[in-house]
Amino acid sequence: MSRFTFPLAVVALVITGCATSPPPDPGGSPRTEACVTTSEREIAALFDRWNRSLQTGDPHQVVANYAVRSVLLPTVSNRPRLTPEDKEEYFHHFLENGPSGAIDSRTILIGCNTALDTGLYTFTFAKTGARVRARYTYTYGWDGRRWLITSHHSSVMPEKD
Repeated sequence: MSRFTFPLAVVALVITGCATSPPPDPGGSPRTEACVTTSEREIAALFDRWNRSLQTGDPHQVVANYAVRSVLLPTVSNRPRLTPEDKEEYFHHFLENGPSGAIDSRTILIGCNTALDTGLYTFTFAKTGARVRARYTYTYGWDGRRWLITSHHSSVMPEKD
C-alpha cells in the first residue's frame, strides 16, 4: 500500500488538466490569470471576422487577426508561415483570386483564454469560380483585449467526392 493517498477527484483533475488553480510560473509565483468568459457563438464569429478581412483584399487586414507569435500552415503552400511578414506574403497571393470561405461543419472547444474551432470549410474563388473543400483548425488565444489566431492549419480534402 502506498504511503500517499489522494482523493480520486483530485487525481482526475490533475490528469485532465482541470485543476481549479493555475500552475505556478517558473519563478515560483502562482499565476493569477483570470479566464475570460466566452461562448461557442463568439468563437464561431471569429471565423466570420477572418473571412470578412479576406473580402478586403488587403493581406495586412487578414494578418491583423493573428497573434504576433502564431503559426499558419496554409492550404496552398508547403511552407509554414511564422512571422507577420511571412503571413502577409502568403495572403498577398491567396487573395488574388478573391477567396470567400463558408463553414460546412465545425466543433468548438473552449478553455481558459484559449479556444479551438476545427472542421470542414469550402472556399469559393470569385476570379476563377473554383471551389476548394478543406479541413481546418484554428486555435485562438485571448491577449487581454481580444481573441487572436495562435495557430491556423488548413489542408485540401484528400479524397475526391
